[in-house]
Amino acid sequence: MRPNAGNASSLFDARGSEHCATCCSTSTSSSSWTDQVTHLPLTRREMLDVTGIGFGGLAMRSLLAEDGLLAASANPLASVPAGVLARAKSVIFLFAYGGPSHVDLFDYKPALRKWENKPIPVFDRKDAFNKTTHATAMPSPWSFHRHGESGLYVSELFPELSGCADELCMVHSMHCESNNHAPALFHMNTGFLLPGRPSMGSWVTYGLGSDNQSLPAFVVMWDYRGGPIGGAQNWTSGFLPAAFQGTPFRSKGEPIINLDRPPGLSGESQRARLNLIQRLNRRHLDQRPAAADLEARIASYELAYRMQMSAPEAVAIEGETRETQRLYGIDQPISSYFGRQCLMARRLVERGVRFVQLYSGGGDQQLSWDAHSGIRENLEQHCPEIDRPVAGLIKDLKRRGLLDETLIVWGGEFGRMPTHQGTAGRDHNPRGFTVWLAGGGVKGGITYGTTD
Repeated sequence: MRPNAGNASSLFDARGSEHCATCCSTSTSSSSWTDQVTHLPLTRREMLDVTGIGFGGLAMRSLLAEDGLLAASANPLASVPAGVLARAKSVIFLFAYGGPSHVDLFDYKPALRKWENKPIPVFDRKDAFNKTTHATAMPSPWSFHRHGESGLYVSELFPELSGCADELCMVHSMHCESNNHAPALFHMNTGFLLPGRPSMGSWVTYGLGSDNQSLPAFVVMWDYRGGPIGGAQNWTSGFLPAAFQGTPFRSKGEPIINLDRPPGLSGESQRARLNLIQRLNRRHLDQRPAAADLEARIASYELAYRMQMSAPEAVAIEGETRETQRLYGIDQPISSYFGRQCLMARRLVERGVRFVQLYSGGGDQQLSWDAHSGIRENLEQHCPEIDRPVAGLIKDLKRRGLLDETLIVWGGEFGRMPTHQGTAGRDHNPRGFTVWLAGGGVKGGITYGTTD
């Protein structure tokens, strides 16, 4: 049953918010709500009980309103026309959590062979995180080769990604102000060592809005072994409106828990309820125009309703061809999980999502890229997990004509030392490390900056 719009102005009696009438059907019975009503007016508690809405539903406003009804309240995630012509429309940030070893992956240091097991004169022990870190040089146990027309050096650990060398811009001059994971993560994600500032994804969506009002503008997916230290502080909106914070997705099962419509509730019944809630919340919000957090909370419920239809389709990679799934390494157990995430990232930016952040590595040390001991075991575990998925993402975006408008960023919170820690590990190195960029108008096949 649809609410009677003509009675919307008389939802409340003379006592204001103490009583209200309603006109929604229930989710548990095909009969009208009037079958359960024995007196009018209803108290608020009785109204909620009869309609089955619950207090959580009161945060929903304008879920099914027409565009004209929404005009009174600005949409914070509406797409913002750029002041200048920009190549990049979306960002995919591939975050290697734990601090990947740039000297074993992308920053070729042949001179380390000459200094092997010898003290490095310029080594500054105060930069070391662990007391077992030595000042003796440790060359990479893997070989580097030039690839592509550009001749870019890439480690043998990335046989698939090396085939995309001409698309990569290596930035070897990254710098961080902390050698500890949590503040370094905040620094990389927000530009500040302390938590609470807006994250990169929040700034991008704040400045550009979203091209799809039925999906979050900023999506985060983390590793199956766990999320990064600091959790949601890494994708917070900080002092920006909460509408710009990251929305976590899962890459297996339902993308968002509890998103489906409750069993037994038809689409028509849900529409009737939400039309009523729209008017209740409109009145409530109009009395509190400065409540930015309320506006964001209401907007999140609005988005949740629209996502009931959009999100499952956006992440339904089963509809992709077998060739595409193989391209991302989904057919291989070691790369299947991150491959699914990368393929979902492509599908999301294809549908107008502005910023997608994927985390590789989770939990403690060997479960992440944090190779304090056993650098060989660590990288030979993690590199195959992402090699085919990342290469597949670049190739797939390019063949679909999306690479020029999608900026891909790969990197961690810091790098690793060129020296020994213990017998076979590397310590944190915040003073000089590598990230790489691809797509989005970035010139590929080049290096920028250098480390000594």
